[in-house]
Amino acid sequence: MATGLGLCFPFLALYTVFTIWPVIQGLYVSLHKWSLMGKVKFVGLDNYIKFLSDQKFIDALKHTIIFVALSVPFLVIMALILALFANRPVKIRRGLRIAFYLPSIISVSVASFIAKYMFAPYMGFVNGILHLTGLLKSGSEIQWLIDTNHAWAVVTIMTVWWTVGFSMLLYLSALQDISPEIYEAAEIDGAAKWQQLFSIVLPLLKPTTYLIVMLQIIASFKVFGQIQLITAGGPAGSTKPLIQYIYETGFTKNNMGYAAAMSYVLFAILVVCTLIQKAIQKKGEQKDEA
Repeated sequence: MATGLGLCFPFLALYTVFTIWPVIQGLYVSLHKWSLMGKVKFVGLDNYIKFLSDQKFIDALKHTIIFVALSVPFLVIMALILALFANRPVKIRRGLRIAFYLPSIISVSVASFIAKYMFAPYMGFVNGILHLTGLLKSGSEIQWLIDTNHAWAVVTIMTVWWTVGFSMLLYLSALQDISPEIYEAAEIDGAAKWQQLFSIVLPLLKPTTYLIVMLQIIASFKVFGQIQLITAGGPAGSTKPLIQYIYETGFTKNNMGYAAAMSYVLFAILVVCTLIQKAIQKKGEQKDEA
């Protein structure tokens, strides 16, 4: 017992100092009027009540939900498609796996720079392709980062391209755990490839799909870097997510207490989303068993 506690102590000490204590300290800050300079004043739950009438908070939360709704389904579907390609018994499958995962290892700043270059007007790759194919008239340009809908499309496409590799690996690992005998039995029974996909593969991938959806919802709610670097929350604040508003409130407006309170509101939202996800997963598993 003592030996086990001694081995665990270094981890527990670091986890307490760098995770548990900041959480407790953040909760304490959220109950105060707290600036980086000046006196600290206890305000109780005022910071938590304030966001209910804060239109900027509501707009930022709405923008975050829009991004979650756009990115999560697209990312899950693309991850599954890429995993199916990377799992095929072809000579280049190792190269496919590397190519699909490679964007995940680059930093958000590099990925954002690539996206801004690709979608730039006049010299961008995307507009150039549209001109070559005749889908865009000569002399006209799509201003991808000026129109709100186009800006959301750029951020979503960039995020999926940048992050899909990790989810693809999770799907690929799950596909490799499916016994070849199951496919052989299905082929003997005369099942076509598409029938195997919908009747065998997708049902067996349900646990992995639940995991990926949950991870991506959490990650998408915490979006910040790529939007900050690509659109800076524009045009006119129409793509500003909640994390960016929290950052600006804390470090630009010097209101750390209110920023901390909004952070805990975001944490509560993620907890609720996770509980709903787990309830849906449990209900689906009970239905499958029945």
